[in-house]
Amino acid sequence: MINAHKTQYRDLITKLGKSSWIGICCGFWYEFSLGGGLDRYGFDIPKREAIFFDEGKQALSTSTWAQNGQAVANLLNLKIQREDESDKSPCLADWKDKFVYVASFVVSQRDMFDSLLRVTGTESKDWTVTHEESRKRYQDGLAQFQKGDFGGMARAMYTRNFWPDGLGNHAVTRGLDNEKLGLPKEDLDEATKEGVRMATDGTLAHYG
Repeated sequence: MINAHKTQYRDLITKLGKSSWIGICCGFWYEFSLGGGLDRYGFDIPKREAIFFDEGKQALSTSTWAQNGQAVANLLNLKIQREDESDKSPCLADWKDKFVYVASFVVSQRDMFDSLLRVTGTESKDWTVTHEESRKRYQDGLAQFQKGDFGGMARAMYTRNFWPDGLGNHAVTRGLDNEKLGLPKEDLDEATKEGVRMATDGTLAHYG
């Protein structure tokens, strides 16, 4: 929805052959999306409301801001080419005209909700939980966006990645480069704490 138009520029770079590109695929930002309201990961943390898309069991790949920054730093710290045939270490050339795939977690809305309960010290009965059919939610979001409501764009974009076809789970469909880049394993609850902070201290107030 957002990045499709960039394909023409990547294709042109490849066709000209004078330079190359590397893309970073990280999924949605975890703490930003968790704390960003119902139109993103389906949670309004201050109001203790949750909307599960379908049954909330479809997993996707998602990354923290810290993991994204570490991925870029580690990638750019690699040598451009291998020194010789015996050199098996990763280098930038491995991803020439390709995407780097990274993620912090592969989680469903149910996993996120369980983490929220642990972090906030609440129980499911303390939350208002509803369900929406993901395809209808996606279509409704598109209709809103076409009327000029940018909240509809977020609703459609996020919901599409929770469809049962697994579109949003690049850890499964593409595989991850975390190990090649030496990325750390992260703690879900620690990342959830950051999402809760963002949701409650005004950090995300200017993001719509």
